[in-house]
Amino acid sequence: MRELKLAVLLVPMAATAVVVTAAPVPALETVLSRAGDYVVRFQHDLSSIVAGETYVQDVSEVSGPGRLAAQPRNRTQHRELTSDLLLVRASDTGEWVQFRDVLEVDGKPVRDRSERLTDLFLKPSPLQSEQVRRVVDESARYNIGSIDRTINVPLLPLRVLDPHNQNRFEFKLDEQTTGGDDASAAEHGLPSSPRFTIATEVWVVSYREVRHDTIVRTTKHKDLPIRGRFWIEPDTGRVLMSELVARNDDVDAKINVSYQSEPLLGLLVPIEMHELYMSWRDSTRIEGTATYGRFRRFLVTTDEKIRQPPRGRN
Repeated sequence: MRELKLAVLLVPMAATAVVVTAAPVPALETVLSRAGDYVVRFQHDLSSIVAGETYVQDVSEVSGPGRLAAQPRNRTQHRELTSDLLLVRASDTGEWVQFRDVLEVDGKPVRDRSERLTDLFLKPSPLQSEQVRRVVDESARYNIGSIDRTINVPLLPLRVLDPHNQNRFEFKLDEQTTGGDDASAAEHGLPSSPRFTIATEVWVVSYREVRHDTIVRTTKHKDLPIRGRFWIEPDTGRVLMSELVARNDDVDAKINVSYQSEPLLGLLVPIEMHELYMSWRDSTRIEGTATYGRFRRFLVTTDEKIRQPPRGRN
């Protein structure tokens, strides 16, 4: 505990000192507990909210060494998706999963999506884990590139901080920063986007998965441990940015997400996601950028019909 003497006033026969005691710095375990409580509330509050997503993916050939630093050479594929993003939960496992309901692919409407939301989410029986897996596979059907992936959703990194999952990871405080102009994205290895900035006091907390049966698995159901960082407000546990990295002999993957306040909802919501994958089997690089807006709530009436508010601006 440190004391800071601000002033001493000398008067005849006496002296008076004004002393301010600094607030104690919380332990990392305390901040992680706050972050875990925040994630639980966040998932519950966000489960009735739909976000509009604009998502651009590019696949390029690469040349030269350097893992994720390898530079793209020729672009071979390009895709633009317009989707709605929802958060759903399996009743038998309690697992939260995001579902991407694609509305348009490269500007063309998706023809087979009629009543899909109603079929998936408003049936009398709750979703079971097998149904959730089908939801996840459906969300990935329009991805491009040689890497099969279902991890490209902005809330996946927050599963690390869920109280049920924290014991799967080792955490370390990397840095305490107050943000400002000198806290640039490049200094923190973040995407060069104005939405990835640090404007308040945060703790940069790194994590590393150390348990088997990892959260992310390969297509052959093998473990793929993840690591990364969170930018956390220590007093509230709110997560402002996240980083997820996964790597094996075949692929490197990195996903960064920025979360900012949505005044109409009173929540921090994902506003931008950047992803980067390197496939070493065919020397290709997959890059994706997704932005989010048009946040609104789904309202369900007693006769199980969806009533959706008019879309606002992005």
